[in-house]
Amino acid sequence: MATNTLFSSTTSRIRDRRTNLGHRTIAGRAVRSSLVSLAGLIGAPVTNQAGAEVGRLADVVARLYGPEPYPPMTGLILRIGRRRAFLPAGAIGRLAAGQVRLSASRVDLRDFQRRPGEVLLARDVLDHQLVDVDGVQVTRAADLYLAPLVGRVVLVGVDVSLPTLLRRLGPRRWQARPTPERVLDWQSVAPFGEQATDGPAEVRLRASRSALHRLRPADLADILEDLGRSERHQLLDWLEPEHAADALEEMVPAELENLLREAHPEDAARLVDAMEPDEAADALRDLAPSERETLLERMPSEEAAELRGLLSHREGTAGGAMTTRLVTVRMEQTVSEVRAELAAQAEHRAEIDAVAVLDADGRLIADLPLFELAVAEDSTRIADLADWLAQFGAPVTLTPDTRLAEAADRLMAARKSSLVVVGEDGRPLGRILADDIIDALLPERGRLHLRRFRQ
Repeated sequence: MATNTLFSSTTSRIRDRRTNLGHRTIAGRAVRSSLVSLAGLIGAPVTNQAGAEVGRLADVVARLYGPEPYPPMTGLILRIGRRRAFLPAGAIGRLAAGQVRLSASRVDLRDFQRRPGEVLLARDVLDHQLVDVDGVQVTRAADLYLAPLVGRVVLVGVDVSLPTLLRRLGPRRWQARPTPERVLDWQSVAPFGEQATDGPAEVRLRASRSALHRLRPADLADILEDLGRSERHQLLDWLEPEHAADALEEMVPAELENLLREAHPEDAARLVDAMEPDEAADALRDLAPSERETLLERMPSEEAAELRGLLSHREGTAGGAMTTRLVTVRMEQTVSEVRAELAAQAEHRAEIDAVAVLDADGRLIADLPLFELAVAEDSTRIADLADWLAQFGAPVTLTPDTRLAEAADRLMAARKSSLVVVGEDGRPLGRILADDIIDALLPERGRLHLRRFRQ
């Protein structure tokens, strides 16, 4: 009885699985049959209700940078003799593979004027670079697919496959036939194009960031290195300065150097200013003295002075690789007060693993790890924690001239993840982190991204 029940249950599951598979197959065919190839539409005849040819399709207009997840088609560009006229979407009766039929015998053809957020899909997106956010790579649009959705035609996907490029080179009857072998959902891409930036800035930024904000800085760095000159600067314009700076810090030095050289000085200075001080100094050090000074002159005076101080130290020393991002505290403060100061520095958490305890003259007394702050009571005084640390000896420090190889040895001997760099008077100048030493001593390994390793 139990065996029969088990057999019946298994048979039922197999039958249900076959039914579901059949439904998915039918749905897949329905979706495939509803797709319209943009490449197949270009040059197709546009006819009125009577079947007479009105003109030839030159391009499709879509509102690319709007609130909709899939950009709606807003009209067509028709080529009539030497004239290019605009036909609004409401006048289109049927849009199918390789053909367009209007909804009336007489149509109102207007001169085309681009409205905010609109682009010409064939001119601005087809064959242009775009970012595949899910695949974290730069690719190129071999074709765009349109489909009917809730009473209108929308852009639903991007074909990036090589067979599609070959199909477009074939006979006309092949060009109109969609071949969706490798199609990216439109919501997973960020497109580029010089004409695609005419919309309002706030609309463009919202649409682009919705896809790009999911990428890690290292992923963005890979993408920036693969993009062309105009596209990479358009991507940087889309990002918040801090997000862009994080990506620049992950770039290969030679690529970052090229990016800063090709950018407008005002834009390059703004990007460098948003970077962490040690990373910014490394980027400037790779430029020619005149180029470096051009950028420093365009930065706020305080930040420029800080970077000039870092650049005054020799490359390969603790002073040349340290960050000036320091959290300093006084003996009379409590743990809760210091935690509040750390919370205000949350955006720099990667640069802070300890706080420097100073005396009344600003000299270093102790280097207090964040763990000790985490386990201490809120009311505990910093002086008590400094006294407790004193039993293990004075804090291990470096001078600005300490060579990085020696700094690495002292870091490992102290079993710490960072060391404070102090001047001759004992006042802290900065902090050198373990990853700064790795980047300096092993630049190729320190900057190696996973995607490049796989390639």
